[in-house]
Amino acid sequence: MKLLAIVTGEYGRRIAHNVREYGPKDWTVNLWTAPSHFPIIIDEPRDFLPASLPPAELILAMAETPGVAELLPDVAKMCGAVAMIAPIDNNSWLPKGLMNQLRGWMKEVGVTSVFPKPFCSLTENAYSIRGQRVEYQNELIAEFARHFGKPRVQVTVDQESKTIASCDITLDAPCGCMRFTAQGIVGVKLDDAEFQAGMLHHHYPCLCSMGIDPDYADTLLHVSGNTFRDAFTEALKPYREIHFFKPDGFVEK
Repeated sequence: MKLLAIVTGEYGRRIAHNVREYGPKDWTVNLWTAPSHFPIIIDEPRDFLPASLPPAELILAMAETPGVAELLPDVAKMCGAVAMIAPIDNNSWLPKGLMNQLRGWMKEVGVTSVFPKPFCSLTENAYSIRGQRVEYQNELIAEFARHFGKPRVQVTVDQESKTIASCDITLDAPCGCMRFTAQGIVGVKLDDAEFQAGMLHHHYPCLCSMGIDPDYADTLLHVSGNTFRDAFTEALKPYREIHFFKPDGFVEK
């Protein structure tokens, strides 16, 4: 698969480099650094585009300025892309109204687009936006999500010490945060694992915004952190001891 990562700063570069390093070897990940500053009104988007762009099937739109959104339909036509992932890890980079416009613009040029909020909510058939799950059908985006998206891990526990003995990544987050978290969680007490997973996620650090998001009434940083904690909660279920308590006077019938 051929991917074109559109970036303006370290946020996008960090994700693109992680995808390039740990994605399938037959993927090609090219970068285009888009302009960071635009006039209030863009009369001709092509004035801000390069003379050419490498061929791509899937666009990763990770600019840190909303002005780049107006360039994306022409970018898709130039590189031949038919699918786009435009993650929303910061509302100011792609506000809700602009996201809706962008979805329409891309549809007009034959491009299927998804807007996972945050990026690590993406799965092979759905993503989160506005606090709701949105389903999609696109094989290119699904192929990306098989390798990078909503993180999953498998763990083994040392039964004697009740600590995490090993942690294997089933699915990494696009930014590589789960890889960092999985390395740091080894040796942690079983009862502390979910809390420490959340702390390691913050220490990476997560690339999501720390401002309150109106769709979640929380920060996207915390929403992403909860996704990581949930991944460990699920992985640790086989190792949890379930205790049942009988109240005084209870008679089993």
